[in-house]
Amino acid sequence: MAWCVWLTDRLVRSSRVNLFPLYASLATPTWLRALGAHIGRNVEASTVVTLPRLTRVNDGSFLADDGLLAPFESHGGWLRLGHVQVGERAFLGNSGILGPGRTVPDRALVGVLSSAPDVACPGSSWLGRPAIELPRVAETGDTARTFEPPRRLILARAAVESCRVVPIVLSALLGAMALAVLDEIDFDLGLGMTLAVSGVVLAFVGVLACAVTTVAKWLLVGRFRPGQHPLWSSFVWRNELFDCFVELLAVQWFVRSSPGTPWLNTWLRSLGARIGRGVWIETHWLPESDLVHVDAGASVNRGCVLQTHLFHDRLMRLDHVRIAGGATLGPNSIALPGSTVGTATTVGPVSLVMRGEDLPGRSRWLGNPVRSWEQEP
Repeated sequence: MAWCVWLTDRLVRSSRVNLFPLYASLATPTWLRALGAHIGRNVEASTVVTLPRLTRVNDGSFLADDGLLAPFESHGGWLRLGHVQVGERAFLGNSGILGPGRTVPDRALVGVLSSAPDVACPGSSWLGRPAIELPRVAETGDTARTFEPPRRLILARAAVESCRVVPIVLSALLGAMALAVLDEIDFDLGLGMTLAVSGVVLAFVGVLACAVTTVAKWLLVGRFRPGQHPLWSSFVWRNELFDCFVELLAVQWFVRSSPGTPWLNTWLRSLGARIGRGVWIETHWLPESDLVHVDAGASVNRGCVLQTHLFHDRLMRLDHVRIAGGATLGPNSIALPGSTVGTATTVGPVSLVMRGEDLPGRSRWLGNPVRSWEQEP
């Protein structure tokens, strides 16, 4: 049983990379059902990881990026498994964890980088690890643009999402082009010269992939601005299509091999991000790049997300995120929309800077949500 669980987990995780265009689309619920999960009507799911047979998601729920449902827990040579359930119109935020045996009640919310509590009431909101309950009033909008779209919007979204095949084809063409060039060099100059110039050829293909992605960004969404967009709107669908270009072209051919380099900074600037001199960036997760400001000498470590949008209540809210000069965002940390990390301020690893939070300069912060980080001398 433990080996089966391990293999299932590996397969589901690999599908997020190899079948990336299926995620955060109309096809995602169907894909999760095919894996064995119980998925209700009008469910929205992004790049979730789950043990499908142990997962039930009820009608109208929303599973955000990198949600972890029904993960196995191992300790002392034993493996713990348990069923999980997400209630009707409930929300599991980015990198949220729904552990074995736990439930997100109807209309409840589990926030970014948070764990679902053992017991919760319908309509409640939770944040942190361990989770604490927060007061929140759910926003309501036009249900035809959030929970109950008419057929014409479903067809329009399907048409936009069908264009996700374009970056797949372009990636294949770039691979074929690289092989053709190397084959020609091998034929004319031999194997030794082919090996010598292969890095240059692949670097050129990587730059070309990034250039195509940049062009796609400006054509599809233009410049990102603060605001609010319902789930069933052209802006959201085009933004997801742009994200497919990022993951399938730029990341696959260039970005994955260039964290912490000036080349990554240059490409992010081409997308509209404000990146100062001497900035160290090990992540490409700047979802709405025009809303990101990273000032001179700042450090954004691996696995960080400058989360310029939130998506609860099926309304996409966008705002700026600023990392001031000389500041540090620790590994796997997240800064939410409207937040500022002050000059020369340090945020520790796996920490969450709250929405609209302004951390003062020359201070230290740690935790989820962040609090003052006092260290012994």
